[in-house]
Amino acid sequence: MKRRIGSQIMASILVNSIYAMINYPVILINTLLAPLAILAVVTFASRGTLLPVAAVGALIMNMVSSGTSLQQDLSHLKNDMRLQDMIVSSPTSSLVYVVGMAISEIVYSIPTLAFLIILNVLFVKTTALGAFIIFLDMATIFTFSISLGFFLSTFTSDIIQSWGFSGILSPLLTTIPPVYYPISYIPLPYRYLAYLSPTTYASEIAQSQTGFYSPGAIGFAVSWIVLLSVTIVLTYLALKRSRWREN
Repeated sequence: MKRRIGSQIMASILVNSIYAMINYPVILINTLLAPLAILAVVTFASRGTLLPVAAVGALIMNMVSSGTSLQQDLSHLKNDMRLQDMIVSSPTSSLVYVVGMAISEIVYSIPTLAFLIILNVLFVKTTALGAFIIFLDMATIFTFSISLGFFLSTFTSDIIQSWGFSGILSPLLTTIPPVYYPISYIPLPYRYLAYLSPTTYASEIAQSQTGFYSPGAIGFAVSWIVLLSVTIVLTYLALKRSRWREN
């Protein structure tokens, strides 16, 4: 059983990441430019004062982009290559399929992640505990994004439709919310609108470990509760309520 599951996960990695990385390496440049472009703008506009916040924000954006881009990949495999039809008719569960595709997205992002991690090590000052908290934060927001990407992919009927979803999700999750800057920079009452996005809570958790934002013990706990709750609910919906098998 374990060997079969391992083979299924490896197949997802080979199909969804290794193939593209080897045959179309130019795509890797695109994944790196997206977070770096906003990082550069914020850093220049703030005269370097927000570089540590923007560096952490670039990590969050990469995690979110990697997760939500899954819906494009799955839509392509489902609608163009008809791969999901074969998987549905096999013993493979939706959980194994999602885990394999999620790992493939991480593998695909390794060059960008490596660069961003080095950037954070150089410019973000935090403790070993703070670094661990940021890691858990990134893992949680990635899980949220993967679940969202899978959930949406099961409802898309064409790759073009998935591009439309991506165009909506990107600004709502990574550009408009205070991912690259502290939420205190947003004037009231508009600040409350930022809390509609789960990435705001992920950003507050990460920024609290860099010294740029202090939500307090209660605010820190609330951020974790909201982020984990949204992630758990969406993961449940993705695995149990999405249209994995046609009726």
